[in-house]
Amino acid sequence: MTRRCAAVPVSGCAGEPGPATADRGFVTVAVLGLVLVLASVAAAIVMLGSVAVARHRAAAAADLAALSAAQHADEGPGPACLAATKVARGQDAELVACRLEGREALVEALVRPVGLLGGLGAAHAQARAGPWRR
Repeated sequence: MTRRCAAVPVSGCAGEPGPATADRGFVTVAVLGLVLVLASVAAAIVMLGSVAVARHRAAAAADLAALSAAQHADEGPGPACLAATKVARGQDAELVACRLEGREALVEALVRPVGLLGGLGAAHAQARAGPWRR
């Protein structure tokens, strides 16, 4: 016995496309779109995290370099800034500026973020170190 199709075609009736088959595959496309959006958001969060890490690394390198320069301040600006440069390099940072004001050292360091953001700019940080005063 063969089945006759109703006036309105439905899915599975003699292979005719109907309302149920017109949407076939939509969920796959929707899920792929959602995965793409979520992957893009995750990538953006990772990039922002990379920038934050670079900023903290620059601040730490500047702090340590300033302490090193202040420790060598009695030897003059040359040896003090050389010591600060060595410390900054040890932190994978670049010392941009170094100067002494009396026994206080003022330094500026920069760190480039890793990945694609490294070409767009660098994180800068300044620090000051010297003897404690009342």
